[in-house]
Amino acid sequence: EIQGQLFRSADAGTNQPGVIFVHGGPPRQMLLGWHYMGYYSNSYAVNQYLATHGFTVLSVNYRLGIGYGHAFHNPPHAGPAGASEYQDVVAGAKFLQHVNGVDPTRIGIWGGSYGGYLTALALARNSDIFKAGVDMHGLHDWSRAIGWWFAQNPSARYEQGDYKEALKVAWESSPDADIAKWKSPVLLIQGDDDRNVHFLQMEDVVPRLQKHGVPFEEMVIPNEIHGFLRHASWLKADTATVDFLERKLGTAAH
Repeated sequence: EIQGQLFRSADAGTNQPGVIFVHGGPPRQMLLGWHYMGYYSNSYAVNQYLATHGFTVLSVNYRLGIGYGHAFHNPPHAGPAGASEYQDVVAGAKFLQHVNGVDPTRIGIWGGSYGGYLTALALARNSDIFKAGVDMHGLHDWSRAIGWWFAQNPSARYEQGDYKEALKVAWESSPDADIAKWKSPVLLIQGDDDRNVHFLQMEDVVPRLQKHGVPFEEMVIPNEIHGFLRHASWLKADTATVDFLERKLGTAAH
């Protein structure tokens, strides 16, 4: 059973676009109120804003998150080992499609960091469901990260395992692996001094999107890190997020 929060204005009408929000971390949990972490308090504000401007938003506390026990926090075949947590995201979207007043043909998705990764994965695997997305400093190729983690001296690891197989599974768990199926438009946002998700992740996915004719927009924020330090950077990114979702999904009035 997956928990979440549904954002909707009190006077919400019919034919509203729906948006899935996926938090980062992934060891995080979104709450029913303002989050104790500034990053996610900011996300909560954006979801509130979307709700008061014609969207129905479902924030999904997918597996890998905290607060629901050890098994929930440590599911098998998650992340670079199989992306099993993605089933919770797509299940949330299918639930949202059946919420009264939501237009099932206009479902979007947004998130930052690990949420950016899941946003890209959703667009790559299920553009039939997710019609637009905002991917904020997300990861697009797990195999690059795996290679970077173990590139120093993988043979020195006590548990050897099958390194080549791990790279193969990591690639298959990545948005890049399904780029040929990616049809929906995306807005990419990242600071060029990101120390958590290397900026090369954006540099890697852009030419792939171009090659496959995927409509995309990108916003690079100079001299910014992963969790933006400047208020102006958050304001710029959040304004662009709302603007993009409004342009691509419309509002209840459309």
